Amino acid sequence: MTPTSNNGPTVLPILSRGRHRHPGKGACFMEYASLLAGTTWSDQPDCTHPLLALIAREVNDETSNPGRAHLVPLIPSVIGLKPSDPRVSPALVACCVPLVVPVVSPLFRPTLTAAVRDAERLLTERETKTTAAYDAFAALALAGAIRAITDFRAPDADTLLRQVLTEAIAECRTWMPATPQPAENPTLASL
Repeated sequence: MTPTSNNGPTVLPILSRGRHRHPGKGACFMEYASLLAGTTWSDQPDCTHPLLALIAREVNDETSNPGRAHLVPLIPSVIGLKPSDPRVSPALVACCVPLVVPVVSPLFRPTLTAAVRDAERLLTERETKTTAAYDAFAALALAGAIRAITDFRAPDADTLLRQVLTEAIAECRTWMPATPQPAENPTLASL
């Protein structure tokens, strides 16, 4: 890949598994997002909520090579999706993990359902103040659930992985602050 002077790369990287030193070697989902956002090349760019970025990286890595092409249209949707509400972490667990429970081993189900119960409990509290410890737990629960999709050989795993990512993106959108609408100009309204 050869960058041009001010216009960015002349060729976009191929979406692939794992971490890459530069776009010429390929890109994971979040590295691609960092490139499109114009930020520093990273699989953890500042333009996306860290837990959503983790979900995107895990889904990218667990998706088959042919299935990964279906993730490409989702990449722009994570750029700028960085809600600051502390309830985002339990909301992502409560949203994504239940999708995986039906396809995992009965021995692993209690672990995932306990993670969902904890997340739902936090979401019902009047003031949710998640801690770094909970955020680390949420990351482990989500990564474990996503990896379980392929570990337990879920039928149509790529579709389920894409669904987890799509629903995580939608959930994060619900936690974004509302953008104020510009006031209507009475002069223009009468035209």
